[in-house]
Amino acid sequence: MRSRSKRKPRRGEQQQLFRRGGKRRGAGRKPKGARAGERHEARPEFKPYHPLHIVMRVAPEVGSLRRRAMYRALREATIIAALRERVRIVHISLQRTHVHLLVEADGKAALASGMQGFTISAARNINTALGDGVRRRRGRVFADRYHVEVITTPTRARHVLGYVLGNWRKHGEDRDGLARTWLVDPFSSAILFPDWKELEDQPWMWPALRRSPEMTQVCSSEMTH
Repeated sequence: MRSRSKRKPRRGEQQQLFRRGGKRRGAGRKPKGARAGERHEARPEFKPYHPLHIVMRVAPEVGSLRRRAMYRALREATIIAALRERVRIVHISLQRTHVHLLVEADGKAALASGMQGFTISAARNINTALGDGVRRRRGRVFADRYHVEVITTPTRARHVLGYVLGNWRKHGEDRDGLARTWLVDPFSSAILFPDWKELEDQPWMWPALRRSPEMTQVCSSEMTH
């Protein structure tokens, strides 16, 4: 009777056969869409006194965010976020394909929880606005993870504030039609910023070049709502 071999398999061979976990080349979810999304890396560390600049991109099928219904949907989501007191959304700016936020949070856990709640509320409100009045639209709203920039200096904070509230000019939204007469972006919280030089001694936030009585009545209604 032949004896069994006592040779044990080498450790390297066994590891190749039963390899589990660990970092592997090409592993993980691949970016989708025309633009590669935010990489799945750990969020940067920050202190509670550091403002945060957050950018959220929307899915192409949502269409332009620069509509009153979209602004109302996102504005209501910021109110819900304020009531839950996990993050403080100081300013918001809606562009056609993305949203800029200036946010404060006590730490990474509060930021993650608060932004998750805001994203859910915003997506629900936007899908409701895009529905047919009976049924809410179904489908994704935000394209990928949001991007976070930690603001660590007063100079950078001033630059980012101007960039976010003036982002509509960067995208050319102030060059055509009635928008050429706007002093600040109505699809943002810019009107809540008290130190605009453009608004000094101005009776109207978004004056028209030629205001008819009907336009005056509409503008007055907009200001009171």
